[in-house]
Amino acid sequence: MIKRVVFNQKGGVGKSSIAINLAAISAARGKRTLVVDLDPQCNSSHYLLGENYQEVTPDIRDFFEQTLTFQLKPNGPEHFIHQTTYENLDLLPANAELGDLQSKLESKHKIYKLRDALEKLSDTYDVVYIDTPPAFNFFTLSALVAAERCLIPFDCDEFARQALYSLLANVHETREDHNENLQVEGIVVNQYQPRASLPKRIVQELLDDDLPVLESKISSSVKMKESHDDTCPLIHMAPKHKLTLQFIELFEELSH
Repeated sequence: MIKRVVFNQKGGVGKSSIAINLAAISAARGKRTLVVDLDPQCNSSHYLLGENYQEVTPDIRDFFEQTLTFQLKPNGPEHFIHQTTYENLDLLPANAELGDLQSKLESKHKIYKLRDALEKLSDTYDVVYIDTPPAFNFFTLSALVAAERCLIPFDCDEFARQALYSLLANVHETREDHNENLQVEGIVVNQYQPRASLPKRIVQELLDDDLPVLESKISSSVKMKESHDDTCPLIHMAPKHKLTLQFIELFEELSH
């Protein structure tokens, strides 16, 4: 089972869009695919489940809450997972109140619980995508501990470039302290404008610094907003659209 975390401490860089669209392509190609939504903003859950996503229970908050109380027969991780309307694509949904548990989970050292849960699902799924909040906190650390591959969305501005080095330091520290199998799989350039000079310059600077920038880039397109509004991944909504083809190209680059 491949476990991939989509992580950036900066908000608005397309974590949920990238996680869901890659997961949807994976499922459409016959891979048994699970999305874990760790972000209290619940964007991935909304994207996959539609407007009634908040009514779907149990969810990730219930999963973590269970780890805080002793139970003779705790529910297994499959108890918290829900089928979506897409074949081969399941979801462990987020909860807007997830952050309320953070201090308790930290004080009781529950940082390995997600990793242990996913290991129990290794015969059930071929690939897991973990969507994370835009912060380096207990939940992102849990995701980095649980995953083997870290995919970093990046939008092309100078502030994002500066923040990238802090992010990479956090990933490196997590690998040293908690998860020796964790690797940065690549940096995904998102909302890319190939005709603009600034994005090209910033991408070149990342390459000059020997950072693992992936060749496949995701361009800026209103089609992404339409996909969100329709709560339908691009591979199902517009399979021949340029943006969809870029995601397919990214998926295939990551599969090699």
